[in-house]
Amino acid sequence: MNTVVALYDSIEQAKQAVQALKNAGYNSTDISFVANDTTGEYAQDLTTNTADGAATGATAGAIIGGIGGLLVGIGALVIPGIGPVLAAGPLAAAATTLLGAGIGAAAGGLLGALVDLGIPEEEAGYYAEGVRRGGALVTAHVDDNRTADATRILDMYNPINVNERAATWKQTGWTGYTKDAKPYTAEEIKAERSRYLATNTTMNAKNLDKGGEIAIPVVEEKLNVSKREVEAGGVRVRKYVKERPVEADVTLREEHVTVDRRPVDRPTMAGIGDTFKETTIEVTQKAEQAVVNKEARVVEEVVVRKDVGQRTETIHDTVRRTDVEVENMGRNMAGTMSTTGWREHYQKTFANTGNKYDYYEPAYKYGQTLRGDKRYSNWDWNRLESEARRSWEGSYPDTAWEKIKGAVRYAWEGVKDAVS
Repeated sequence: MNTVVALYDSIEQAKQAVQALKNAGYNSTDISFVANDTTGEYAQDLTTNTADGAATGATAGAIIGGIGGLLVGIGALVIPGIGPVLAAGPLAAAATTLLGAGIGAAAGGLLGALVDLGIPEEEAGYYAEGVRRGGALVTAHVDDNRTADATRILDMYNPINVNERAATWKQTGWTGYTKDAKPYTAEEIKAERSRYLATNTTMNAKNLDKGGEIAIPVVEEKLNVSKREVEAGGVRVRKYVKERPVEADVTLREEHVTVDRRPVDRPTMAGIGDTFKETTIEVTQKAEQAVVNKEARVVEEVVVRKDVGQRTETIHDTVRRTDVEVENMGRNMAGTMSTTGWREHYQKTFANTGNKYDYYEPAYKYGQTLRGDKRYSNWDWNRLESEARRSWEGSYPDTAWEKIKGAVRYAWEGVKDAVS
């Protein structure tokens, strides 16, 4: 058996994931659900009539009724380091057991339950922190041969990439989940959620109806070029021995003994006794032979060296960026300038800069968006500029603020005057 886990930004997404698992035939006794309930609205609706709640759409009552109909043992808990949660399934039972046994405070309740399911402690801490910050967690205990299918189902509802989200938290100083962490307030959870794009359109619409807001991030890819060392050929030097025929001329001396007989007739010089004395004469022949001696001498050197140089290579690639275009439907809303006014301002102010209108259009739209932000409704330009510049340079690092700030200010003040 394996455990698959998914963390969602909204309880509606988590509910849909649970419903999809049930529809696919997974047993409700193997599925768990834990969602942050800092506001207490879900705990209050535990007794809501599920039939009436389901008819009203994505209300708290409908969510509670829906989860209650899908899973077993739904209830409200208070987990150290997280705060109030709505929970159902075996994970909720395990967390309750840890708390009741007096070790929940040490194990973190939810953290300990996740570790018991086989999730690495560090990753379990990411999931627990995600619930603390307003998320909803779904787990399923499935057979090995159904792990991929269960993961695919959970991925259909846009779960959070917990490693990337944890990296974002760490950039703000977060060092890891701890039971001693202070639970988030409802306002802190609202601010946390506003940093991320909500993907459930029904929830978006209802947030706007209640006076909420939708944050749409602008995402841009940056080209990062690094280096790695690879083999690019080389030289192999091998020393071996070969033979070749050679020849040399040498003069050798040889001796040859010749014996001749010649007839003579003369008296002997010595006495008769000496004449007939036996005598033996030996004459040796000598000859020279060639003696070969080989001497090894160095006649050449092969030198191997490595030269290190540098070259500059230009990398050509493409990066992507999302942009947000605001288009009014029907007649213009009060306080919104038309693009005609922007083009007239461009012709008067920027036409001689060499940049086309398209270069300044994002700045006009940005100025209009700033004016629509409630945070700046009572600000003047002198107060707003530094804040606007910081946000612009974070989204458009390649476009200098000094070149386009006039367009931003024109659109912002134009809308401001129209509203006034």
